[in-house]
This record gives sequence, C-alpha cells and structure tokens, in this order.
Amino acid sequence: MSETRMPHGASGLQLDEGIPTTITRVGQQLDAIGSQLHGRLWELSSRGQLYFACSQAATTTTIALAATCTGLILSNPAASDKVLEVHRVGVALSVAPAAEATISLAGGYVAAGVVTHTTPLTVRNAKLGMVTTAAVAKADGAATIVGTPMDIMPLIGAGAAAAEVPVPGYFNIDGAICIPAGGYVFIETLTVVVGFFGIWWSESPA
Repeated sequence: MSETRMPHGASGLQLDEGIPTTITRVGQQLDAIGSQLHGRLWELSSRGQLYFACSQAATTTTIALAATCTGLILSNPAASDKVLEVHRVGVALSVAPAAEATISLAGGYVAAGVVTHTTPLTVRNAKLGMVTTAAVAKADGAATIVGTPMDIMPLIGAGAAAAEVPVPGYFNIDGAICIPAGGYVFIETLTVVVGFFGIWWSESPA
C-alpha cells in the first residue's frame, strides 16, 4: 500500500500498488474518513425503515408500573417476525406537576404480548408521506400492560409546581433496547404528570 498526495486533493488517498480500482479517503494518520453529509438516522429514514409515534394532545399519565397504563406505550405483537430497536424518546410536560416526579423508560415482556390497546396512536414512517412500508409495532396513549414491568432508565426529574419545570427532554437510546415479539416499553412516572410523549424506532428481522 502507498500513500499518494494529490495537489488540491483530499488530505490523503490510500491507493493499492499497480492500477487503482478504488480510492479511499484517509486522514493524516491513515484513518478512514466517512461521509458526514447526513445525520446518524438518515440511512434508516431514507429507506423507510424508521418509525415514530407521538402524542397529538396532552396526555395524563398513570402512576408507576400500573397495569392500566396511560402516556405512551410501544409494543411488539406476539406474532411479529420483527425486533424493534428503540432510537429516541421525547418527553415534554405541558402542566407543572403537583409534586416532585421522576419520569423513566420502563418495559416488560410476556409471550402473549400486549393485547388491549385502549387508545391507539398513529404509527408513522419517518420518511414523511411514505405509506408502503408499514410498521408491525403498536403504539398507544393508553393500554393494558402485562407480565412484570420494570424501570429500565430514569429520564428526567420534574419539579413540583412551585419549583422549576423541566425543559422538553430528548433522549438518545441509540438502539440499546431491543423489543422482541411480546415485549414492550412505556413512559413511567412516579406521580401523575401531563404532557406530550414521543418515540422513534426501527424494525429488523427477528
């Protein structure tokens, strides 16, 4: 391998000996330079493989890990042949809470999955206007969760009415949580809060 410098060209070009068939742009330490033209989720979005669901009106949550859950629930049906990969979660309170509250991402699993979808939310493709690639996941503003749910990650603390009210929370889950068929995640709050909730995810073959 040899490094060839070209006038007015990239900082470094890595060429094979002989007749080059490919050119890889590299830095001063022969580090590969990848494209920075797009954001991290652009590829999924441009392919129609990124989905989202979001409250379209202020929603009042239930307390803690109650089976009758309101706020935002994302579930993967029992018959699904996909695994859901959570990328982003958003929380914004529209009313100052009456008491100090923590807001967390929680989840659970049971083979039969979530079957009672009390208030379904519309699942949309992040490639706006695209309808040919439908999601298998279900999103709800209210649903009956099953099994033994658990807190997964605290997201934000909400001050009481007389204290500070948090700014909207936008959280990068970055694929750390995978939801198989029968699994689900939801927004869990220690006390009742009112606000808007959103989630982005992609779906891959199980």
